[in-house]
Amino acid sequence: MKEIRPGSPQAWLMAIRPQTLPVSIGPVLVGTAVAGVEGGISLGPALAAGAGALCLQIGSNLANDVFDFEKGADTGDRLGPPRAAQRGLLTPAQLKRGMFGVFALALLVGVYLSLVAGPIIVAIGLVSILAAVGYTGGPWPLGYHGLGDLAVFIFFGLVAVVGTTFVQTGAMPALAWTSALPVGALATAILVVNNLRDIETDRRVGKRTLAVRLGARGARAEWFGLVAGAYGFSALPLICFDMGFWILLPWLSAPWAFSLWRVVRAEASGEELNQALVGTARLGALFSLLFAIGLCVSRWG
Repeated sequence: MKEIRPGSPQAWLMAIRPQTLPVSIGPVLVGTAVAGVEGGISLGPALAAGAGALCLQIGSNLANDVFDFEKGADTGDRLGPPRAAQRGLLTPAQLKRGMFGVFALALLVGVYLSLVAGPIIVAIGLVSILAAVGYTGGPWPLGYHGLGDLAVFIFFGLVAVVGTTFVQTGAMPALAWTSALPVGALATAILVVNNLRDIETDRRVGKRTLAVRLGARGARAEWFGLVAGAYGFSALPLICFDMGFWILLPWLSAPWAFSLWRVVRAEASGEELNQALVGTARLGALFSLLFAIGLCVSRWG
């Protein structure tokens, strides 16, 4: 790996983890497509929702970097990509300042969206920030008690998709809730790969993720169930709302999902699982893009 200077832009890029950011954009695409189906795409709120989602994801990544380091979960024997605090490239104080700065930007976006869609948006934003920090930080971190998977499904699935639709239409239609299910499932699958890779190191420091509780075999089954479930959930608009077969456009990505499954189900190395993690994130982004297109074409085509 190329040498990175402490405090440099490259160090911050490592902490931000750009390879994970597609998970925040997919829900906005799907939520905007639902808004279009409901007759209410609004470019300003859609772009603001995307910016807010990116800020929350970046803030969450910075929080995980610093709090996992402070709790001893990130050590020299970790199998995942190096973390900025772990390598001494950014101090905990620097990471916390960056985290609070990004969350402040997210709140500013929330203030704008509250002017568009009402004060409930600020409340949703505050809860989302608390969840992002509370995943690895605070007195009872969710990720250390096996609740990280549920939190990701809720905030990167239900809240993100339905919230994006709401700021553009002022409504939370049933189509938004059903469309959020596959998005949330694939976002959660990213976390499952991460936690499958880290089972042994997490167990040693008392980080009781769901993967630690289920064991490697159970975590692999969870990943398969989430990904397979995403493809099944994507058919719900066809079944429940009489939308066209274009809604199944995401199924074109199924061969990629199967190739990832062959890695996840094997006794893969840490590096192989790192690649599967990035692949799952990209699969989620492609799935969301195809799903958004399918929603629009199924209604308008």
